[in-house]
Amino acid sequence: MHSLAVKNLTLQIPNLIFNELKMTRKTILTATVLFLLTVFSVKAQEEDENKLSLTEGTIDNQFEYIFEKANNYQDYKVVKRNWLLLLKKNTLDSVARLENELASSEELTTTQRAKIDSLNKQLASTNQQLSRVTEEKDSISFFGALINKPAYKGIMWGIVALLALILALFVYKFRNANAITQDARKSLAELEEEYEEHRRKALEREQKARRQLQDEINKQKLAKSK
Repeated sequence: MHSLAVKNLTLQIPNLIFNELKMTRKTILTATVLFLLTVFSVKAQEEDENKLSLTEGTIDNQFEYIFEKANNYQDYKVVKRNWLLLLKKNTLDSVARLENELASSEELTTTQRAKIDSLNKQLASTNQQLSRVTEEKDSISFFGALINKPAYKGIMWGIVALLALILALFVYKFRNANAITQDARKSLAELEEEYEEHRRKALEREQKARRQLQDEINKQKLAKSK
């Protein structure tokens, strides 16, 4: 009986040791996790505290640093004089830096505006040249003036029509003058013919009168001789 109990106890000892080891591992793991969390928390807190400084960071962080580090006295905050002087210096430096940046920005803006104005002028000049080239391409020089092609064609066809009208008028006048000339020539020929007929008849009358006169003279001479 005693031997059996010893045997059972011998068998349980490894289990107890194994369970104890498992509990020890859990405890160590838990402690390790807690330690790491504590370290990270302290480190993060130190980093947060390090962010607040009078020598670096924004002006807002520097004010926050003074507010946190200043001593409390009733409802007041007791601030070191050198802190205020340093904060004033940092504030003035920040203002000066901002003014320089603003001046640089304004100078850059002025330069860019000048470049933009120059580019706009160049663009306007280019557009003007392009318009002039397009106008010259679509236009024809007429007596020193540029006239677009449709207007030039209209003017040329107008001139052609005017010349044709003038030519037709001259032809009409020429034909009318020719007809008048022909009529005048015909009238002149008729007049000349009438004149010749009148001259011939007058000549015949004159010859007849001379013959009659000569006959009368002969008769008188014959009568005197008897």
